[in-house]
Amino acid sequence: MPITFPGFEHKSITIESDDGPVEIACQIGGSGPALLLLHGFPQTKAIWHHVAPELAKKYTVVAADLRGYGASSKPHGKSDHSTYSKRSLAADQHALMKMLGHEKFFLLGHDRGGRVSHRLAMDFPESVLRLMVLDVSPTLTMYDNTTMEFAKGYWHWFFLIQPEPVPETMIGANPEYWLKNHMGRHAGTGIFSADRWAEYLAGASNPQCLHAMCEDYRAAATIDLVHDRADRAAGKMLQMPLRVLWGEHGLVNKCFKPIENWKLVATEVTGRTVPCGHYIPEEMPEELIQEVLKFFTLKAQA
Repeated sequence: MPITFPGFEHKSITIESDDGPVEIACQIGGSGPALLLLHGFPQTKAIWHHVAPELAKKYTVVAADLRGYGASSKPHGKSDHSTYSKRSLAADQHALMKMLGHEKFFLLGHDRGGRVSHRLAMDFPESVLRLMVLDVSPTLTMYDNTTMEFAKGYWHWFFLIQPEPVPETMIGANPEYWLKNHMGRHAGTGIFSADRWAEYLAGASNPQCLHAMCEDYRAAATIDLVHDRADRAAGKMLQMPLRVLWGEHGLVNKCFKPIENWKLVATEVTGRTVPCGHYIPEEMPEELIQEVLKFFTLKAQA
């Protein structure tokens, strides 16, 4: 069973998408302005275990599994990778929030969830009041500015995009080794509780989930770049306030300039480093909670 946060209700909502019906699993708790939390790779909504219950004291918190991850549906990817484009994943989450009665909401995304959040805010700007992303620069900027240091540190970006079933077969031969190597090199595995680790390992051990995660990256290197380049060519910019936090000890800090990078796609950008690695919600939950409470304010909703 997926991890359930104290005081939260676990739901599965059916979304009608271009790929047919998709079940999006989520946990809902608290009251107040709506706040959607989106996780990254290779994780689930369980990353918000330390954060969501505290935020539920002020917000109606919706922590969702992205399509392909956790307890959400895992359709097989189409040949153009559109099934797992950030546009498709963002549309899922926008539809989820509408079905839950939230026409407007705050949005917080970590890692891949940050990329989905970027697309959600770009495609549905009327719905996103404020946007916070964690330990990412825009996908197009990161690919266009790839260096040897970045390629060595984020080699999974280039491994997971290889044609099906190459990465699926290789990771599937020993999912636990893959997970320990991938997540351990960022921050060590000690930051993950036994139940959260078991949930992440279950995903990496599930062939459908593993395929979906690879498709997420294949989409990022193909169709997502088409969408991002179209936005840049049209001069389309995010108009809502955007805040970016990134790990002082992570590769994003070494290889990119997140505030400058996000100013390429957003008109109002603030941010800073936090003293940790990549997994901010699990390494520095208290600091993240304070950032959220300061940035996502009722005044911003007016």
